[in-house]
Amino acid sequence: MGDAPIPEGISSLLDTDLYKLTMQCAVLKYFPDVEVTYGFTNRTPDMKLSRGAYKWLLEQMKRLENITITPDEIDFLQKSCSYFNDAYLSFLRTFRLKPSQQIQIKFTPDDKDNDNDNDDVLGILEYTIAGLWVETILYEIPLLALTSEAYFKFCDTDWNYEGQEEKAYAKGMTLLEHGCIFSEFGSRRRRDYHTHDLVMKGLVQAAADAKRQGFPGTLSGTSNVHFAMKYGVAPVGTVAHEWYMGIAAYTNDYENANEMGLRYWLGCFGEGVLGIALTDTFGTPAFLEAFSKPIPDYTTPSRGVDTTFPSSAAITVNTTPESLADIEPPIKAPRHHQQPEHKPKTYAQVFTGVRQDSGDPRNFVRLVRDFYDKQGITDKKVIVFSDSLKVNNCLEYKAISEQAGFQPTFGVGTFFTNDFTKLSTNTKSIPLNIVIKISSAGGRPAVKLSDNLGKNTGDKQLVQEVKRRLGYVENVWEEGNEANRWGKRGD
Repeated sequence: MGDAPIPEGISSLLDTDLYKLTMQCAVLKYFPDVEVTYGFTNRTPDMKLSRGAYKWLLEQMKRLENITITPDEIDFLQKSCSYFNDAYLSFLRTFRLKPSQQIQIKFTPDDKDNDNDNDDVLGILEYTIAGLWVETILYEIPLLALTSEAYFKFCDTDWNYEGQEEKAYAKGMTLLEHGCIFSEFGSRRRRDYHTHDLVMKGLVQAAADAKRQGFPGTLSGTSNVHFAMKYGVAPVGTVAHEWYMGIAAYTNDYENANEMGLRYWLGCFGEGVLGIALTDTFGTPAFLEAFSKPIPDYTTPSRGVDTTFPSSAAITVNTTPESLADIEPPIKAPRHHQQPEHKPKTYAQVFTGVRQDSGDPRNFVRLVRDFYDKQGITDKKVIVFSDSLKVNNCLEYKAISEQAGFQPTFGVGTFFTNDFTKLSTNTKSIPLNIVIKISSAGGRPAVKLSDNLGKNTGDKQLVQEVKRRLGYVENVWEEGNEANRWGKRGD
């Protein structure tokens, strides 16, 4: 019997990052009728796809319409992600992607005059995604993964799978030996599904061997829910920039968008759950201002079990908002229901920690340490580092953050799932640096400012307006050139 064929494309609804599901759950509760659009950006524009790659993508996108969640997958979510309420799981049971209705994809050849419909012709790929937020939110990860797979299937084929499992094992062992707590974060820019599978095999084996050898580190899980289920590890993740971007665009209230995003999050999941806050959607300083605010007495004016009171741990932890919200989201909710008997907690006190995803990590550690100290917060908080990490970065940031009194953890992505060498030259095979970001919500454009100028996205005029409104200060990190983030040709 021959070897089984190498799988291609996407075949499971759970072949995505956990934070897409958690955000979908919150969107279903608070914004079920909001229309959004998404845009695609290739930050490595010299790495173009061919028409053959484009045709393959069309076939793969059509296949997405046939994917449904299985009973076993629902069981896994119920056991491993107990924060998902019954209303959301019921929604997932009948959910279907509708790419033919919601995705417009376009290929423009570089040389239109001498095209001849050749599959080898290179060109510019464009996506437009439009529809209900609660439905279209799940396109980002599979479309990015498919685009990367298409590029390396048709355009850069000077590589093979040899040594991928062993390479992941070696990286994992180094991190574990040095006491790092880390997870696999590589869904979006993986070379393909098979590479991702090999990486998970290597990391899981490393975790088992490291445990036997008494290494102090921990493989905490993977952001990919499908592979978490397949390999019996925890699905990890919380929230993405999209959550804050969508809320800000929908309300046009950038001054309060960070606080609203935090308030909704507690209103959906409760205190002590999914407690890593993402800081840099509109710059970390603006976020920390919101993070320091007291939590309002309630986050939604809804009735019955939809009402939550996140100023009290005893209430929010035990609150189970099992039904769908049937009224306006808590944008217009009063900030305080009654005079609290005790001083209300702040978001910074309640959340477990923060995630660093742009800018200089060293500056971030100093900034956040100073913030917690000024807030009088002495609990040991977590910093999750997730921006283009390699092993040496993890070891450096671990030392810096531990010295500052934090518990560091690391989400390592592209360095695990797209680290290849060209066979012909023995030089690095550069990954695509591609993103899909929400570009409008409720008819208004959405923007992201980040902590590094190279990661700013969205309507340029609105970006400048939001910068003025928030007092945003430009930051350029010398290591943050997005076009060369994973190397440049000839390295």
